[in-house]
Amino acid sequence: MNRLLAAALTVAAGAALALGAAFGVLTLLSTTPAQPNVPLVTYETPRGGEG
Repeated sequence: MNRLLAAALTVAAGAALALGAAFGVLTLLSTTPAQPNVPLVTYETPRGGEG
């Protein structure tokens, strides 16, 4: 009976760890990274208009 209980507890612990890891991976994949509002390329504009 002790071996059966130990096997059942091991299976339950493994399933709990697998579910926790799955939810953790889904949470990490669903978060969007912070997008900085800084342009990578800037162009200088002429001060006096065109020409």
